[in-house]
Amino acid sequence: MALVHRDPIWVYPEVDPEWHKTITQEFSIHPVTAHILAARGFKTLEEIHGYLYAKLPDLLDPQLFPDMDKAVDRVLQALHKKEHILIYGDNDVDGITAAALLTEFLRFIGANVFYYVPNRNTLKQSVILDALEYAVANECKLIITVDCGITSATEIEEAVRRKIDVIVTDHHEPTAKIPHCIATLNPKLINSTYPNRALTGVGVAFKLAHAITNALISNGSISPTKIDLKRYLDLVALGTIADMGSLLGENRILVRYGLRQLRKTKRIGLAKLFSVCELKLGEITPIDIASKVAPRLNSLGRIADPRKGVELLLIRDPVAAENLAKELDLNNIERQKIERRDSEDVETFILKNPHVLHHKAIVLYSDKWHPGIIPIITARIAKQYNRPTIVISIDQGVGKGSIRTIPEFPLLQHLRENADILENFGGHDFAAGLTIRSEHIQTFQKRFLAAANEKLKENDVVAKLHLDAKINFGDLTFDFMESFSLLEPFGNENPAPILYCDAKQIWPPKVVGKTHLKLYLEQNERMLEGIAFGMAEKRVRLLKKHLTLHIAFTPHINIFLNKSSIQLQVRDFQIVESK
Repeated sequence: MALVHRDPIWVYPEVDPEWHKTITQEFSIHPVTAHILAARGFKTLEEIHGYLYAKLPDLLDPQLFPDMDKAVDRVLQALHKKEHILIYGDNDVDGITAAALLTEFLRFIGANVFYYVPNRNTLKQSVILDALEYAVANECKLIITVDCGITSATEIEEAVRRKIDVIVTDHHEPTAKIPHCIATLNPKLINSTYPNRALTGVGVAFKLAHAITNALISNGSISPTKIDLKRYLDLVALGTIADMGSLLGENRILVRYGLRQLRKTKRIGLAKLFSVCELKLGEITPIDIASKVAPRLNSLGRIADPRKGVELLLIRDPVAAENLAKELDLNNIERQKIERRDSEDVETFILKNPHVLHHKAIVLYSDKWHPGIIPIITARIAKQYNRPTIVISIDQGVGKGSIRTIPEFPLLQHLRENADILENFGGHDFAAGLTIRSEHIQTFQKRFLAAANEKLKENDVVAKLHLDAKINFGDLTFDFMESFSLLEPFGNENPAPILYCDAKQIWPPKVVGKTHLKLYLEQNERMLEGIAFGMAEKRVRLLKKHLTLHIAFTPHINIFLNKSSIQLQVRDFQIVESK
């Protein structure tokens, strides 16, 4: 169901020629790669060196977390006393991978560990209280939260009353009241001295495992050769990419090495999941994870039992792994059905109520939409209309909302301003969630739209295409692609670079796979194919002969029948009017 799209504004790079020359010479890299680095705002050679070549030993010291000592001491005490520990994780991929990581690691060093992941679709006000019953039933004396807990001060007080200690590991923005617990590990705490604010939940869990390992090695309990933390980096990469963690700085190192682990993973459940996704193990990319693997794991938390996600990551039995991977796939098919139904309903509503788009934000609510699906729909609408977007699903008088936004409109300040009518909220500046009673939704909608209309300019809500460098077809060689790959892994805050140039169309484009366009382009005697995903409806604009196009694209290596060729993934095009 197509709605009118305005073509994006092309934003051209501005680069100081001297600085560009310095980067090219200093790193002996292709001038276009150097141009991309300059366009992306790198200011020093040290920064660039860290970005291109940082290795595992460059990871930050986990002791930089203010409470790390307390957390480690309490875990070692539990080990020593053989106490039962409960790992309590959020039910998205970040939480599932973090729960699997700490469960596996703590069991490896000899702890008695249980794990608990809530099913979000039970509309209980507090899921942590569920976990508390589980902890009591299993005689756990210590709960470690992963990817959650920072906004659960009241529930944690209840745990402490029941003589259960709590360590919170989280990466969400804290609310005013910090939980009363043994230790709080969160890079976003106001007094945090940890330099990487962008760690995800699984990243923080990994840091705890790293600090415990250091302590066990230094007190002689374990030999350095017995424990290899690299084996957990596949989980760190999976959770970080799925949670849209920034792929710069320390996260970049974790994901770069984590992808290597993923490509040779010994986790049989993951390997089965990859084959269900029709992915080749050795070639897995962040895009594969974000578009194919994460939705399947997330479908558990959205419509089924998210504990099965942790089980899949920990499982050792090939037959059980196969069955679980198939079950995930069936859940995902079910999720896609619900998502299609609800997406169409939302799109129809926008078509029939075009005034929705007169505002600089979108707030929609209904009691027909499945609460597990709305984060996917919210993300799509926010991207499609380039506006802050909230979609709320109402059930029994309580609305669960998912929020996504654009860089010009960070969320948390606006959520805090509405705390008087929200039951609770959490997340970060660009993706968050909230709970609200249905009688307050219209007030909230009015206030949120008013704030967006006041703060955002007309230009802010027009999509922008940020270009990185100009290139000629003659430079698009396999050597250049080698240099280009230094910038990987691509993902949030480190998107695949977009290059641009003019090229002639040698014959009209072909529609492939119903919705995509294949373009045949030439520049200075060299012919390259371009693929423009989802642009089939633009074909009519390209049927004239001898058109010259201004194209914006990301080059990639396409392997077909064991032959490699360079193909352009076309992100947008403009027709160059002939004089």
